[in-house]
Amino acid sequence: MGRVWSDEGKFQRWLEVEMAATETLAERGVVPREAAARIRERARADAGRITEIEARVRHDVIAFTMAVSEAIGDPDAARWLHYGLTSNDVVDTAQALQVREASRLIAAGLQQLSEVLEKRAHEFQHTPQIGRTHGIHAEPITFGLKLANWFAENRRNIARFAEAARQMAVGKISGAVGNAAHLGTAVEEAICRRLGLEAAPVSSQVIQRDRHAQYLSTLAIIAATLEKIALEIRHLQRTEVREAEEPFAAGQRGSSAMPHKRNPVGCEQICGLARVVRANAQAAFEDIALWHERDISHSSVERVILPDSTILVDYMLARMTEILRGLRVFPERMRSNLDATHGLVFSGQLLLDLVEAGAPRNEAYQWVQEQAMAAWESDGNFRERIAGDARIAKYLDAGGIERAFGLERQLHPVDDIFRRVFG
Repeated sequence: MGRVWSDEGKFQRWLEVEMAATETLAERGVVPREAAARIRERARADAGRITEIEARVRHDVIAFTMAVSEAIGDPDAARWLHYGLTSNDVVDTAQALQVREASRLIAAGLQQLSEVLEKRAHEFQHTPQIGRTHGIHAEPITFGLKLANWFAENRRNIARFAEAARQMAVGKISGAVGNAAHLGTAVEEAICRRLGLEAAPVSSQVIQRDRHAQYLSTLAIIAATLEKIALEIRHLQRTEVREAEEPFAAGQRGSSAMPHKRNPVGCEQICGLARVVRANAQAAFEDIALWHERDISHSSVERVILPDSTILVDYMLARMTEILRGLRVFPERMRSNLDATHGLVFSGQLLLDLVEAGAPRNEAYQWVQEQAMAAWESDGNFRERIAGDARIAKYLDAGGIERAFGLERQLHPVDDIFRRVFG
């Protein structure tokens, strides 16, 4: 990913656009075929030489064309380089090529994450775990269900990203104000087609930046998904929870002062980097509004946010895939935590069963809550208190109470949910 956004990578994409333009024009008899062949044979984009010239002329595209013309070494051929083009015909179209390369890497990373999530979801499909709302024990789930939820979200990210990348795969050779006056729309379409891009149906001197904002926003959503997963793992790794733990390598050390520490540093890193990607998305929104047919206020921003965001998301995907692949899971601890409240987590099912048995809902809620609060305050056994409550016994016998506290009953829809998620 770093190579995609290096100066060498950028200038090579610029050169591809220039040569595609020259060869397309040669096919139409505008540029001599010999000149186009000479440009293809000799043109080189030397990043060092371009930078050296730019320090003098203070214009990157002019420096580029001067350096490439030097490399061609034939004035009769070199004069056809950049013929009919303006700076952003090259820059924006080449940027689309860079984004396409970057997008292929990110799409591969999303797919690898998907495969790991699917594998581990099935591994823990029937591993009971307490579900939490507001950080407080709620009702039973399975750890596989949590992973399936992440898988489904990542699949939506795959679809969102494919569309955002498609919207970015456009070029423009429409000139200084977008009117295609010098080369015409047919030539514009032919040049873009040669590069494997669609021609933007309409543009100014630049491709419109709503596309870029959508792309950066999608990267921010991907980063937010990774942050969501990382934050959950961080919570599950807390000492008093310890239901899961990110990998801890042999020889790794968690603290300079406390040898016992095993900190979720990878997940913390992902949470921090997600903030950067989100901030970059905001900057992309600011780039949509430009003066008239073009200014360059967006250019300096994109030199930061496009490389940074694609590099960061690519890294975050690889890091999270590595963490999930090696994630340590503790089913016994999950079951211990689920049982820690002595049955309180079945209060909702108990309420429903009482109502179904004929108890008035408000009264039933009050009976169950009274016993639940008493058990909570005394760290007592909720199930035993329920069994001794004459008001509840009027509607539910011992078998009914047994059924209300059945874990398998709570989890029996998990297989149906998995069929919906994984097909």
